[in-house]
Amino acid sequence: RQNMGGIGTGTRHHILLYPALKKVRSMKKIKIVIVENDDDEQSFMKIGFNISGLFDVLAMVKNGNQLEDWLNNNKEHLPEVILSDLNMPGKNGYDIIKEIRTNPDYKDIRVVITSTSSTKSIIDKCINLGAASYIVKPDTFINYLPFVKQLYNDIIQLN
Repeated sequence: RQNMGGIGTGTRHHILLYPALKKVRSMKKIKIVIVENDDDEQSFMKIGFNISGLFDVLAMVKNGNQLEDWLNNNKEHLPEVILSDLNMPGKNGYDIIKEIRTNPDYKDIRVVITSTSSTKSIIDKCINLGAASYIVKPDTFINYLPFVKQLYNDIIQLN
């Protein structure tokens, strides 16, 4: 990942992004839980999701085990979408897809997998297991805003 000189830490960058975001502020926010084990990646994602205004991030957890605990403790406030990294210690993205798809309590939750891999066989495996979508992570954290917008558009198209 490249450090782009403090993106998201100063107002200059937010001012540059704001005009493009005026119209999205009135769009429906999607309730999401993010599963990502890397602290830096979580920070980059948080910036992109916060700036976009498209999602209500209910929680950020580090793996499928923590996700399972969170879901069990928040049955009244389930997300519409789970965005999960594929490769993590503990329960990984494949495990998350299987568990969400086989639990009737979670039948309405969409699972979107994200990874640095763009290998077709991996993407196909995720989709065949029941993932709603698969999005390749950006190369640099400055690209998380387009990533978040792509995720939002993918989810809207699934509806």
